[in-house]
Amino acid sequence: MHSLPVNLVLTVLTVFLTSPAQVIGYRPYPPKTNGSDQIFDASKKFEGSSNLVRLRYHMGPVLTNNITVHPIWYGTWQKSQKKIIREFINSISAVGSKHPSVSGWWKTVQLYTDQTGSNITGTVRLGEEKNDRFYSHGKSLTRLSIQSVIKSAVTSRSRPLPVNPKSGLYLLLTADDVYVQDFCGQVCGFHYFTFPSIVGFTLPYAWVGNSAKLCPGVCAYPFAVPAFIPGLKPVKSPNGDVGVDGMISVIAHEIAELATNPLVNAWYAGPDPVAPVEIADLCEGIYGTGGGGSYTGQMLNDHSGATYNVNGIRRRYLIQWLWSHVVSYCTGPNALD
Repeated sequence: MHSLPVNLVLTVLTVFLTSPAQVIGYRPYPPKTNGSDQIFDASKKFEGSSNLVRLRYHMGPVLTNNITVHPIWYGTWQKSQKKIIREFINSISAVGSKHPSVSGWWKTVQLYTDQTGSNITGTVRLGEEKNDRFYSHGKSLTRLSIQSVIKSAVTSRSRPLPVNPKSGLYLLLTADDVYVQDFCGQVCGFHYFTFPSIVGFTLPYAWVGNSAKLCPGVCAYPFAVPAFIPGLKPVKSPNGDVGVDGMISVIAHEIAELATNPLVNAWYAGPDPVAPVEIADLCEGIYGTGGGGSYTGQMLNDHSGATYNVNGIRRRYLIQWLWSHVVSYCTGPNALD
């Protein structure tokens, strides 16, 4: 993952500015169509099973080195909110979690390889973090100003984040009073890579926003429901924070796609690398058996009535399933156990 040539950066920058949704932004509800919609056949027993999906490898790098996630906390965050997200990241590689587990869900990601046949790593750990409590770039961010926030984090005079293009993953998390370009309308999160002309390095990154105040019915579904669907009741969030519990599935979505398509030239379906359909996009809205359309699928409930589908180290979470190119259907946690 070396820095890209200047002429390529300028070309990508032009496309980035003119395209509405680069590296398909995650939106948990309602599920979007993509030209490769899942077709269910009576003989198919697995969610999203389809002969029409053409997920291909385009020879780019994937994250085979141990992944270190560097959160950038933009805006005001409570300690309890940070703890929920930190423990999810640490659960990706945790051993001994109760089934179904976050680590079992990650096994689908590990099936993907690069051109040498090396699999994506099974080790994802929480790295150094950066706080941006004073909204250094304001409370309304564009896609390019997001990269400027990341630049500030890696070039700060005080405890800058380490620069690691080969295994670092930079996760910008915006508080519930921050608006990001296309947030709530088209995206709840997205991933891309930084431009050397802005940041100084080519770094895989993702942005995910807290939708609690702006659009919980769109980006925190099913813990909140859209106002345009009368009679639909939300489910209880597993960690008591609708905005953050909604973020967890988006974070999972983006980390899985960053691992398999960090520079937008590895694993994706469709003809357009600017707006690829990736391993989580193909299973959008599917959280359990029977999922599809506007139905999330069968989920679990704990003793308090909270809804989840995976166990972490000390918490439970609700995250969407992922596409397995080996078997060509959406797989859930521990499907490979």
